[in-house]
Amino acid sequence: MKLVSYRISTVIGEFVRIGVWVENWIVDLNLAYVKYLSERGNTGRPYEVAAGLIPPDMVEFFKGGKLAKETAEETTEFVYERLNRGESIVGPKGEKVIYLKDDVKLLAPVPRPNSIRDTMSFEGHMKDLGRKVGKPVPDLWYQIPVYYKGNPCSVIGPDEPIVWPAYTEKLDYELEFGIYIGKQGKNIRADEANEYIAGYTIFNDVSARDILQKELSLFLGPAKGKDLDCGNVMGPCLVTPDELDTGSLKMAAKVNGEVWSQGDTSDMYWSFPKIIEYISASETLYPGDFIGSGTVAKGCGHELDRWIQPGDIIELEVEGIGILRNKIVREKYR
Repeated sequence: MKLVSYRISTVIGEFVRIGVWVENWIVDLNLAYVKYLSERGNTGRPYEVAAGLIPPDMVEFFKGGKLAKETAEETTEFVYERLNRGESIVGPKGEKVIYLKDDVKLLAPVPRPNSIRDTMSFEGHMKDLGRKVGKPVPDLWYQIPVYYKGNPCSVIGPDEPIVWPAYTEKLDYELEFGIYIGKQGKNIRADEANEYIAGYTIFNDVSARDILQKELSLFLGPAKGKDLDCGNVMGPCLVTPDELDTGSLKMAAKVNGEVWSQGDTSDMYWSFPKIIEYISASETLYPGDFIGSGTVAKGCGHELDRWIQPGDIIELEVEGIGILRNKIVREKYR
């Protein structure tokens, strides 16, 4: 399934819901399941049952585990059958259940993750960085899947503006993808770690490159090199693991329609199961935690010595997930 979080405007205000992306439609999973239950007549409380099994919040949905996912799949099949027969679907009280994708505002799949950890798992990226400074990849990198922690309050989704901070002259994109943790766990072995992955999304780890380089020279950071509003861009959807083999997926970045970066997930030295094993050692992971892959080789302007500018449109694409598109805009001050 391709799962999304989205915002809709109604006569009584705006609401954030979760849905499944079916062709050019966004299906409200919670209300679709209400409809499914009411038609089968096996419960006198379809709204209450649906709220428990498919709540309209992605993290709460993750907490439902295998049963919630199976229920969502069953609901999606129900919707597919109706759409293929050309039938409309509305809730028991006339609620709108299906939207054209362009009629809703897609958000990051998890609008506010519990935490953000970003790794450096692509060997090609590490070699490129080493060549820029005339040093080989440290031996220790092959022993430890190092990561830093980001700000979960700075997450934005597709088609939202990336605001260029006034304090940097070199803003940079980073072509990545990442996972959401789907269930709580600690001391997770790599051979069982796939059970903890709720799904995959595209990740643009926006960086103030000039500031970042200064901070790293002080043996600490990243700080303001990464900590900026709109700095963690995710979307456009979350693809569940049963529908995506991440062993070899094409990755690309376009700037104003021109391909700048191309890569492949097969270059990952550190797999997500190995990363999960390392991170979860004596530390609990929770549903809604996000872990990034790090930048693919040639996946940022720093490696290419090409720099984005205000007004540019950045499109990151990962095979099987989609395209994450955002425009760079200048920050305005009073």
